[in-house]
Amino acid sequence: MRRPRAKPGARPRPAAAPCLYSGPCSLAPNPLAASAAAHPDQTQALRRELYLFALYRLLESALLALIVFSPAGALIGEMHLPQLAQTVSTTFVVLSLVLVAHARHLMQAGGRLRGGFFPHVVVGLGVDLAVVFLATHAMPGAGPGIALMFVFNLAAGSLFLSLPWSLAFAGGATAAIVAEHLWDRMEGLAERPLAEVLMFAVAYFAVAALMHHLGRQMRAAQRLADQRGAEAANLAEINELVIRRMRTGVVLVDGGGRIRMANEAAQLLLRDDDEHDHGMHGRPVAQAAPELAMRLAQWLQDGQQVDTPMACGPDGAEVLPRFARLLATSDATLVFLDDTSMLSRRAESLTLAAMGRFSASLAHEIRNPLAAISYATQLLEESHDLNTSDRRLLQIIHQQCLRTNGIVESVLGLARRERAKPERIDLVTFARHFIEDYRLIVPEDNAQLRQTGECVQLPVMFDPRHLQQIVTALVNNAVRYGHLPGETPRISLHLEEEDRVPRISVLDRGPGIPDAVAAQLFRPFFTTSEHGTGLGLYIAHELARANEADLEYVAVPGGGACFRLTLPPQHALLQR
Repeated sequence: MRRPRAKPGARPRPAAAPCLYSGPCSLAPNPLAASAAAHPDQTQALRRELYLFALYRLLESALLALIVFSPAGALIGEMHLPQLAQTVSTTFVVLSLVLVAHARHLMQAGGRLRGGFFPHVVVGLGVDLAVVFLATHAMPGAGPGIALMFVFNLAAGSLFLSLPWSLAFAGGATAAIVAEHLWDRMEGLAERPLAEVLMFAVAYFAVAALMHHLGRQMRAAQRLADQRGAEAANLAEINELVIRRMRTGVVLVDGGGRIRMANEAAQLLLRDDDEHDHGMHGRPVAQAAPELAMRLAQWLQDGQQVDTPMACGPDGAEVLPRFARLLATSDATLVFLDDTSMLSRRAESLTLAAMGRFSASLAHEIRNPLAAISYATQLLEESHDLNTSDRRLLQIIHQQCLRTNGIVESVLGLARRERAKPERIDLVTFARHFIEDYRLIVPEDNAQLRQTGECVQLPVMFDPRHLQQIVTALVNNAVRYGHLPGETPRISLHLEEEDRVPRISVLDRGPGIPDAVAAQLFRPFFTTSEHGTGLGLYIAHELARANEADLEYVAVPGGGACFRLTLPPQHALLQR
């Protein structure tokens, strides 16, 4: 019967494996050949067993040679054919050495050599049968021992062969001892009891069948164990990958307070700058995170979890630790580190989204009074009873209405993620007009604002409304925080160009900004003032990004602060 051919790309079904040893497939000469490719580990183990079998055969040949060539052979009786016994024992030793060398070659070749079991076992059992037949006749006194010795060889060979081949060698062994019994009777030697011959024959068939069945069960159990082992290894790798890639930090701490395992998130949260190229295995928790060690000790003492976050790592990330026993009988502790900054960013995103929706609904309410104020201002300007100073005040009111309306439009555009509308702007002219308009609102006595830089013209492509709002936010921030107590704020708008990259910087002469605060300047809703909203610098930063510009804080040596707006490089069409 032909075996149906599997479709290309189809996965082999596990149920097909038992047919290597039972049913129609059991007629195959080597039931291990097909399983060699599917189970390389099992095949390598069988190669080692085959090598041990060959070594045992070499031991048998050495014992037989010892009996033949040493005086100890007289203890088992007189030899009938000494010359034949010496030839058989010598040949048996030589062939055993050859089989050992071949088995060793199979074992060392490993996966590079497919199969090889069937020829080796068949040749080895054939040699054993010949030795049993000839040596038993040459040494009648050692006949029962030699026949009994073949029982183990047949049992070991049945582990590697299919059932028909095992029974065939059992029949061959039975035929050999029966033929040797008849040969003895023909030569008139001392006859062996026929019952002994029949008992050996029954033993040969019984051992061949039982050992083949046992071998089949052992191989099935080995395959199942390999399959379960592979599944367990795969699950272990998946678990390790999941734990390693978790955003939650996971740390395993032993009873001595040392770190035994830490995933990538935990290493990022706990690792110091000088620890970049070294692992955390074996490092004390008290050295990596002292506050974490204190909380762990407190939890081990009273079992109470602290719900307040703690600063962790060189960046001062806010982390909420949670503790759990690894096992009920183990002193190891699992520490889960939840990065609360991620939750804060999510809350900020939700707040910004809510602010965008609120801004859209509030824009109409703001624009109505602005439109009324602007309309009333225009009506007042038509009056002939106003003097020059009053008209100047009306002009300021009208300009601020337009500016407020522009701010509302910018906030709405930011909430809606509208694209910027860049226009050609001369930064020098813009800075001069900005200072003039600002002085109309803020007197010189309250804040001194001046322009610095050697640029005569500095053309850029930028949304003018966005640029106005960015510079206004930076200047207002400098007026509020960029001066020492009792002094008037002194602010500079510095214009420069480096490698055709224009920059505008807002500098003050205040106390500067601490490093811990500087790292969070552009986060939404972050403020150090009780009356601030924390949105000014954030909106300015987002407007800069919308125009492909970069807004950053630059520390000034000796005091003061500098916010630098780096605009996109000049296009060839903008060059002077």
